Amino acid sequence: GSGDSDGVLMDEYLQQEQADAVEVIAWLAAQRWCDGAVGMTGISWGGFNSLQVAAHAPPALKAIITLCSTDDRYADDAHYMGGCLLNENQIWGTVLFGLNALPPDPEIVGTRWREMWLERLRNNRPYPAVWLSHQRRDAYWKQGSVCEDFSRIRCPVYAIGGWADGYSNAVGRLLAGLPGPRKGLVGPWAHAFPHNALPGPSIGYLQEALRWWDHWLKGIDTGIMSEPMLRVWMQDSAAPKSLHTHRSGRWIAETAWPSPRIQTRSWYLQAPTSLGETPGQTACLDIQSPQTTGSTGGDWCGFGAEGEAPMDQRADDGRSLIFDCAPLTHDMEILGTARVILRLSSSAPQALLAVRLNDVAPDGTSALVTYGVLNLSHRDSHEDPRPLAPDEFVDIAINLNDIAHRFPAGNQLRLALSTNYWPLVWPAPTPVTLSIECGVSRLELPLRLAHDLDNALPPFKSAEAGPTASVQTALRPHKFLRSYQRDLTTRFKTAEEPEIIIVVDKLLTGFDSPRNA
Repeated sequence: GSGDSDGVLMDEYLQQEQADAVEVIAWLAAQRWCDGAVGMTGISWGGFNSLQVAAHAPPALKAIITLCSTDDRYADDAHYMGGCLLNENQIWGTVLFGLNALPPDPEIVGTRWREMWLERLRNNRPYPAVWLSHQRRDAYWKQGSVCEDFSRIRCPVYAIGGWADGYSNAVGRLLAGLPGPRKGLVGPWAHAFPHNALPGPSIGYLQEALRWWDHWLKGIDTGIMSEPMLRVWMQDSAAPKSLHTHRSGRWIAETAWPSPRIQTRSWYLQAPTSLGETPGQTACLDIQSPQTTGSTGGDWCGFGAEGEAPMDQRADDGRSLIFDCAPLTHDMEILGTARVILRLSSSAPQALLAVRLNDVAPDGTSALVTYGVLNLSHRDSHEDPRPLAPDEFVDIAINLNDIAHRFPAGNQLRLALSTNYWPLVWPAPTPVTLSIECGVSRLELPLRLAHDLDNALPPFKSAEAGPTASVQTALRPHKFLRSYQRDLTTRFKTAEEPEIIIVVDKLLTGFDSPRNA
């Protein structure tokens, strides 16, 4: 239904799409040049497909590699995070809408190209409108979310992601949930293949994939399954900048996931601005963040381009409620999911909370390590949200995105709480004041101690790739820009293409938007 294919693309990840793939696998296995063993791999949409088709358990599908994908279409895709509407929903949906309006190539499809094109144009629709009509985790999102029943996937799975990508959380969940043979790999990379992704270091991904396919499709013992289940890049502390071409660090490994060697270390929020390792006196602190909070957060999903990475967080820290620990006396490494447990009240029934974990250097520079957001109406369920009772205290938990990070001695942990996180997520309907109860609220970190296994890991092969086609660019592409202008006499306002704001506002009109959800 797109490109030079027949049919009409109506949406992402439809059951018809999965059925087509199952049929293709059966056809491949029946060919005389095939021994009946088929593998499936893909990145992003193709990574989704690999998991979804594996859940149908076609007999000939013997193994998959899924890259930069997710097991949960609602909680961990481009549409919603923590029940909050991601602006990526509009960005990606608009891109898909535009791409789907392109004509097929007459040199490939022949004279019927115009008829195919007109059929597409007649049936094309703004995808964000579809996704906005499903703001809760309903049957629409459960279809194609393999986390609904991991046991349906019977073939071996190699799940690969990157810390600068939007889909790194799925790797750990797949390793923890899948019943069969599985491996995980997470590097420093953005949304791209590991042999040519930024930030580096890149690896010989094609050679690694070949080892996987030789083992599961040809029965050759390549040694890949005798190596640790999970291998990740432990990132060193780094000064924030808009593009990292390389992240220093080292490869580490775990033989099982969840790892029994990960320890939870708690840091308590203590008034007025500190993190301590013991509960403090009970005190309530209020926060109502400006709408511009989040402007230094970077993109939800990076592709390795300039301007995507988070910048120095001090501007956003100043618009947030922050808590710092004392300078660390020893290096500290975390691996996995950091969690924040808060007791809070809200001045309004609809509110969101953004939580950031930052690495603060001795010079004051504040680098984003990981973050999470939560629509507080979804505090107990994404399927059945409940508005808050104003000024009534509730206990909530927010998982931050998975990460591997080393905090060096002398640096400080910073926990930052805000009631806005624009432009990453859509705002609450009205300004909201949250009251945070210190003393009992806490940050839980997945502390990892170094292990001898880390030093015994075999190195990856050097990155290799086939030759690329020669491309000539007639016009220099427009440089990606993101900026805003501050009017000191009135308020913040956008300086770039304000008509985009009007289009989005019209698109939201008439839907059960997060203003109500």
